[in-house]
Amino acid sequence: MKELTEATPKALLEVAGKPILQYAFDALPDSVDEVIVVVGYMGAAIQQRFGGEYKGKRIMYVEQGVLDGTAGALWRAKDILKDRFVVMMADDIYSREDIESCIATENWVMLVEKLEHMQSGGCVRLDAHGNIKSIDEGDHTGNEGIINTNLFVLDTRLFDFPLIPKAVGSEEFGLPQTILPAAKESGVPFTTVKATSWIQIVVPEDLQKAEEILAARG
Repeated sequence: MKELTEATPKALLEVAGKPILQYAFDALPDSVDEVIVVVGYMGAAIQQRFGGEYKGKRIMYVEQGVLDGTAGALWRAKDILKDRFVVMMADDIYSREDIESCIATENWVMLVEKLEHMQSGGCVRLDAHGNIKSIDEGDHTGNEGIINTNLFVLDTRLFDFPLIPKAVGSEEFGLPQTILPAAKESGVPFTTVKATSWIQIVVPEDLQKAEEILAARG
C-alpha cells in the first residue's frame, strides 16, 4: 500500500469513513462471540483503536513477531481457540451472509469466488464430490477459475497436523497448503461456499473501488 501504511497499519486504512478491520467485525454473525486479532506491524495502533470489546464481542490480541505466513499467524492463536472458528483476513471486506453460509456447513470450509478473469492468488480445483483437491498458487492472469478468498471455517483438529510451507523453500507457512493435507489425512471433508460479496484490497486504488462498490449497494 506504499506510503499509505508508513504511519498506519493496513487494517486501519479507511473505506467510506471506516477502518477496513471494522468491516470484518461488523460482518461477524451473532453466533461469533469472541474475536482474536493476530497483530504484527503497528499492532499497538489496532489495539488502541478497538480495545477489548466491539459491540458485545470480546477482542483478544496475539502477536505474530515473525511474519511466517497465514498458517503461522493462525498457530499463534491455537492455545486460545476452541471448537469451530472462522478465519478471515483483516484487509478484505466480506459479507455476513457468506460467513453465515460457511458456518452452517459442517465440514471445513473455504469461501471462494468464481472469476472469468483471474489474476494472482490461489486457484482452487475441486473433485467430483465438490471437495477441494488442490490449490495452485501463482499468476493465473486471463484464466477463468475459482479463487480462494482466504476466509475459512475450521476447528481445532487442524492443530494436530504440521504446518506446510506456502511453496518449496518458502519461510512462510500457507494456511490453504496446511489445511489440504490435514483434511486428506484426517478424512474431514474440505468443501467450498461461493461468495456473494468479496472485496479484496491489495493496492491503493482498491480503496476507492471498494468505496464505489459499497456506495452502489446503498
